[in-house]
Amino acid sequence: MHQLIQILGALLILAGFVLAQLRLLDPQSLWYLVLNLVGSAVLTVDAWREAQMGFFLLELVWAVVSALGLVQLARGKRPRPAH
Repeated sequence: MHQLIQILGALLILAGFVLAQLRLLDPQSLWYLVLNLVGSAVLTVDAWREAQMGFFLLELVWAVVSALGLVQLARGKRPRPAH
């Protein structure tokens, strides 16, 4: 069951990434951010439970950045693209 949870979290993040690379999903869209937030949240909890601090830090930051993107989206703002 533990491995299944890890795979599910990873697949959610990877689905968003692959769809964005194929230009089927905007990296600033609701669905992209939700996939990243849910996937990284699952992996954050798993990493914490397994005391994998490097992995925990990576996934925690990923979840926080995704959540901030969702907050911006909810406020009607989109981050400016990098030049």
